[in-house]
Amino acid sequence: MRHDTIRPDIAACAARPLRAAQTDDLALACDIAEKIRAGRLLPARGEPADHAGRRRVVQLRYTVPMKTATIPSVRVEPDFRAEVEAVLADGETLSEFVEASVRASVERRQVQAEFIARGLRSRDEARQTGDYVDAGVVLDGLQRKVDAARVRLAKNGK
Repeated sequence: MRHDTIRPDIAACAARPLRAAQTDDLALACDIAEKIRAGRLLPARGEPADHAGRRRVVQLRYTVPMKTATIPSVRVEPDFRAEVEAVLADGETLSEFVEASVRASVERRQVQAEFIARGLRSRDEARQTGDYVDAGVVLDGLQRKVDAARVRLAKNGK
């Protein structure tokens, strides 16, 4: 995307009335964009020249107030809720615990999906090149490593 085009979601956001704090942030963002276009924004020390201004834009992204969304409430048995409340850290709320749990689950599923995608790409590449390693060879190699580790542990343990 060219830097002088405006995404539709940003244009729609710009059409809404702004609060005073947002007006300051918008003015700063516009100033940064103008300096980037004119080539007048210098990168920070050690920062690549093509990254000039991104640091401030990213900072603005997280300082401009945004609307939050809710996750649907979940009905559970009273005993389970008591178990959950029993494991909360000092000062931690049930909402914070649920949010952290949901975030961890999302991250785990993303990692799993990436793992599966890498495996499928590897399988497809192996099919195209015909470069396979027999499963028996791999398992034999792993068994030799396990046996060697057991021998080392037996010698060190006695």
